[in-house]
Amino acid sequence: MFKPTFRQLQVFQSVADNSSISKAAQFLHLSQPTVSIQIKQLEQQAGLKLFENIGRGLKLTYPGKVLLESARKIRLELAEAEQKIEDLKGLKTGHLELAVVTTANAFSTKLLAQFLKIHPGATFSLTVANRQELITMANQGQSDLIIMGLPPEGLEIKAEKFVENPLVIIAHKEHQLVAEKNIPFASLLHESFVLREPSSGTRHALDRLFRAEDAKLTAKLEFSSSEAIKQAVQAGLGLALVARHTIKMELASGAVKILDIENMPLIRYWHLVVPRGKNLSPMAQRFKEFVLEEAPDLL
Repeated sequence: MFKPTFRQLQVFQSVADNSSISKAAQFLHLSQPTVSIQIKQLEQQAGLKLFENIGRGLKLTYPGKVLLESARKIRLELAEAEQKIEDLKGLKTGHLELAVVTTANAFSTKLLAQFLKIHPGATFSLTVANRQELITMANQGQSDLIIMGLPPEGLEIKAEKFVENPLVIIAHKEHQLVAEKNIPFASLLHESFVLREPSSGTRHALDRLFRAEDAKLTAKLEFSSSEAIKQAVQAGLGLALVARHTIKMELASGAVKILDIENMPLIRYWHLVVPRGKNLSPMAQRFKEFVLEEAPDLL
């Protein structure tokens, strides 16, 4: 089987380019016998003559011409690969697969936009998913980095918090509690709530608030997206616990109001998660550093 080494191809190409073993040896800083042995071994592997003696020089046979064309392509591709690796190490190029929970979509795209101003050669794949889907991705080592609220427990992942995620309770603008101040949470136990799916971070947080009052949270209306939750509150279907950064437009328009609840907002954090078994590329590592260093100011 013909399996030449890269060194043999390098010697072969030099002999072909110079039509001489002695000149190739001089160019490669090798002895003539070493070059001759390399060519002889290459011909033995190929089972064909690659050169023929013409006068004082060497001339490629037809098999030699075929091999020379392939050798040049291989060396060119290796040179290009070397340059790409150097570009990656120098962060000129690189691809990042990022997954974010639905409630983090808006500010995640803002982070990406700022990062691309610094590293315009970077490319991204962005996956927006619910918490349970992200937990599966983290456990299976999918994606390079994941942005989520409460990181899952019991998984071999690395999670670092990078910015506060205040949770607030919102109501329809004409709800009877809008005008109240410092409302005890116990006063909300008999209110109707619109809820995210059981696996979501805000659902977990609201469950804990109810348990602290020895009460049980009952799902009367359940939605799988933050947008649906906000629409339901605007329609007067109930109260909701949401991340404050997700309701800027609704607050500005007056469509919803934040209730003045005792001991709130509830401060949680956004986390940057490295999935199980993931070794970060240079670009992914740089984005991680960027988020941890710059996100508090940008957001």
